[in-house]
Amino acid sequence: MSHALPAASLLQLIWLASPALPVGGFSYSEVLEAAVERAGVNTESAASEWLVEQLHLSLARADLAILAPAIGAWRGNDLARVRALNAWVLRTRESSELRLQTEQMGRSLLAWLRNQPGPDAAQLQALADMDPSYPVAFALAVAITEAPVRDALLAYAFGWAENMMQAAIKAVPLGQSAGQRILARLASDIPAAVSHAMALPDERRQAFSPMLAILSAQHEHQYSRLFRS
Repeated sequence: MSHALPAASLLQLIWLASPALPVGGFSYSEVLEAAVERAGVNTESAASEWLVEQLHLSLARADLAILAPAIGAWRGNDLARVRALNAWVLRTRESSELRLQTEQMGRSLLAWLRNQPGPDAAQLQALADMDPSYPVAFALAVAITEAPVRDALLAYAFGWAENMMQAAIKAVPLGQSAGQRILARLASDIPAAVSHAMALPDERRQAFSPMLAILSAQHEHQYSRLFRS
């Protein structure tokens, strides 16, 4: 029989998934803005398809696949494993702006964690010493709760989906109802993406998204833009 997630852990996951979390996620479109400019992602349907593919081909195979073992490593205080996972995230970001995004959000989440009860001081220092990526910092935030790993990945993915939906509303642009339809479609696909990520061994984890990389490099020099990625 499954057990209900303790209220404190559930609320922590909701908090971590919230766009109100002060990590700056709202300022990034993760290449969607460049896709609107250069790849014809200029309708609700196109934006929905783009984001669903990004969920399965990029997020599930990289960030979510890192998050699962990182939570276990933090809970087991395996700092060597944490450092290896963090290094993988940093070296596999395919453009400078995508690397800067994960570094900035990781540092911001570390600063937030320093003001929360629960994190071990030694683990916080270890995170600070490794130039934290966002997924690895998020893993520490989750590790101090009683949340199961799958629930943590669902929260991370939904937080990503909500941010991307808001980016689509601004960049395409779209109305709020269109945004909610996109979010509903992403939400329906998130469980499968999480299951895929949790089943990936280290040797099958990957960050290979050529179109994202090309568009991201172009976005760095886009003449006018709303977002930092």
